[in-house]
Amino acid sequence: MSAATTAQAVITGLGTAVRGLDGPGGLLGPLPAGHRSAADPVSRLTGRGLRYKDRATKLAMTAARDALDAAGLLDGAGELTVPGESVGVVASTNYGNCDTVCETVQTIAESTYLGTSPMMLPATSSNVVASWVAITHGLRGANLTLCNGPASGLDAVNWARLLVAARRVERVLVVGVEPDNAAVRHVTETPEPDGTDDTDAVPELFDGAVALVVESLASAEARGVRALAALGPYARRGDHAGAVAKVRALRPGPVGLWCVPEHPAGVRAPAPALGASAGSAPVHDLSALYGPSSGALGVLQCATAAVWLADHDDMVLVSAGTGDAGGDDAGAALLLTAPEALAVAGSAA
Repeated sequence: MSAATTAQAVITGLGTAVRGLDGPGGLLGPLPAGHRSAADPVSRLTGRGLRYKDRATKLAMTAARDALDAAGLLDGAGELTVPGESVGVVASTNYGNCDTVCETVQTIAESTYLGTSPMMLPATSSNVVASWVAITHGLRGANLTLCNGPASGLDAVNWARLLVAARRVERVLVVGVEPDNAAVRHVTETPEPDGTDDTDAVPELFDGAVALVVESLASAEARGVRALAALGPYARRGDHAGAVAKVRALRPGPVGLWCVPEHPAGVRAPAPALGASAGSAPVHDLSALYGPSSGALGVLQCATAAVWLADHDDMVLVSAGTGDAGGDDAGAALLLTAPEALAVAGSAA
């Protein structure tokens, strides 16, 4: 097996926890009308210890379990089938435990620290989502939380690739999650729903989680698990167009689908960045379909790319963060391909 094949990072499992979304296969289309009244995915969680967990953590746990199961890492009883130290966790969320933090601050302001709950205080840490996912499944590898703005989700996927390439772990569970609640709407200055039927009056924020398993192609082959997508070039730049241009320079070729940033108005990669052979790539705006997704967007995009590549042999370009054009701190871009295509490229190299 070539070094290129051994180092190649692939996606082997997907999981979702979004109202109205019946598994990852639905990511290529819009949510059904009235999806907010559909069954809450958190209701699939059972057992003790859920009372003191915030909504973001419960959503992440739901999606994480499905991704691990889809990747063949759980047995029929839900137990891990590989050593716990071989699996790491990278979570991306900008507002995950905002409700817990706001509630705790208010309690301290009104009753001093004596009014706080010892059960709730640990949940004010920004790494609570990644920690509980790891504890739940006994994942003892590297554990990271990213909360660095719109590009956070794509950064998380790239960190997973780096951890695998550095042999810190054999595989990484990546989770992107954002809740829609009063605290998040307060800090993002998004108005609360007023109970009317005018759905255009109040924007719907993304309320859910998506998870994916990243591991080396060699690891997937050794376990006999099918790779869903391969991670190609990644770039992070001060402007969105620069990030897109960099990955396209590293990997030219036709782009079959482009998952655009959260604020795509006026943000388009220049024609040379896409390349003449790419043609006009269809745009898939997940934020328009699911609501502003913040730190979950990049992971949501990569899961969508994996679904697309199940039936296509071209590339998917995903990009998040508008950089200077939209007031974000950076823009990031990543190319994903069918694993078979990169295997051929690696052999040719």
